[in-house]
Amino acid sequence: MNRQEILSRLLKTKIIAIIRLDDASDVYPTAQALFDGGVEAIEVTMNTPNALQEIEKLSKHEGILPGVGSVTTEKMAKDAIGAGAEFVVTPISKKEIIHSCHYLGKPICSGALTPTEIHQAYAWGADIIKLFPASTFGLPYFKAVRAPMTYIPIMPTGGVTIENAAEWIRHGAVCLGVGGSLVDKELIAKKNYKMLTKAAKNMRSVVDAVK
Repeated sequence: MNRQEILSRLLKTKIIAIIRLDDASDVYPTAQALFDGGVEAIEVTMNTPNALQEIEKLSKHEGILPGVGSVTTEKMAKDAIGAGAEFVVTPISKKEIIHSCHYLGKPICSGALTPTEIHQAYAWGADIIKLFPASTFGLPYFKAVRAPMTYIPIMPTGGVTIENAAEWIRHGAVCLGVGGSLVDKELIAKKNYKMLTKAAKNMRSVVDAVK
């Protein structure tokens, strides 16, 4: 897939599940459980042990769209893309990371918070702006910063839940970065993957219902 095709898949699915775990062996079964629930975009953070190896495993899955998160350097982005990441997510915005991702044909969700940061990341070419941490100021802040810049695609990350997912989408979020609401560490510790699948199905249903 080229960059635009990958981006189209992200904008269509609207949910990016964020896997940040302490045990690498839990990554693949967690991703599979989420995929079984209808969540295909899976972000593995770089501070997960053996992240690159786990991304490589996911890249061989026929349906999962693997990505990498918590990227803060150009080398991280390049290494992850080399391992099979189809998209890159950062908590910050760096021009060189954005340009490297594009050079390698992958879209990037670039982290920003203030209106100036959001506009700067977009001007540098970021495909999607990751509003982070969205939970700190919530939906009212998202609506306020988006109002004068509706042309910028924004993905709130942090504090997105099954209960509020529809509201984010309804107010203009192009997709959602979702961590703990889908990747419940207590359930994972108990190997209760069926409940992860159930949560994914619930969020999929809620998001798909927004017109």
